[in-house]
Amino acid sequence: MSANNIANPGPLGLMGFGMTTILLNIHNAGFFPLTSVILSMGIFYGGIAQIIAGIFEYKKGNTFAATAFSSYGLFWLSLVGLLMLPNIASVQATSANFLAVYLALWGIFTLFMFIGTLKANRVLQFVFASLTVLFALLAIGNLYENKTILTIAGFEGIICGASAFYLAMAEVINEQFGRTILPIGHHS
Repeated sequence: MSANNIANPGPLGLMGFGMTTILLNIHNAGFFPLTSVILSMGIFYGGIAQIIAGIFEYKKGNTFAATAFSSYGLFWLSLVGLLMLPNIASVQATSANFLAVYLALWGIFTLFMFIGTLKANRVLQFVFASLTVLFALLAIGNLYENKTILTIAGFEGIICGASAFYLAMAEVINEQFGRTILPIGHHS
């Protein structure tokens, strides 16, 4: 099977990212506690589904998408790990300050990935720009243990996740109809 015969794995990866990001940030915004629904989505859809999408993007020769989906899939698995490991093993919980470092590193990675989107469509640019802002807000909020900043990050994260959700559905629907139904602002 050649790479050209593989369906577009992007929508799967974008939905895994988008839906999981929305759920976690509904929690961050203060609407629900951190529950198994978020952690399960983090493992299976945010984590495993994005990694699968990333592997297929490698097969298609798309270095950007392969790196993004594989990395953010592993982000979700590592995030669930750092939240769950202290409860199931003799592992010290991560302090807010060290969590801020973890989030800042992901923010720096995301900023560089955003630069890569400047040759892509406008919605993908928005996804990565808003994700960069989200990581910055989460890092600052955790560093200063500031609940207000973390709540603002939650609302911003819902928007970020919704933009990935939209892009995924635009790619599926536009491909199904063979024309633009949901615009994504193609790069000129």
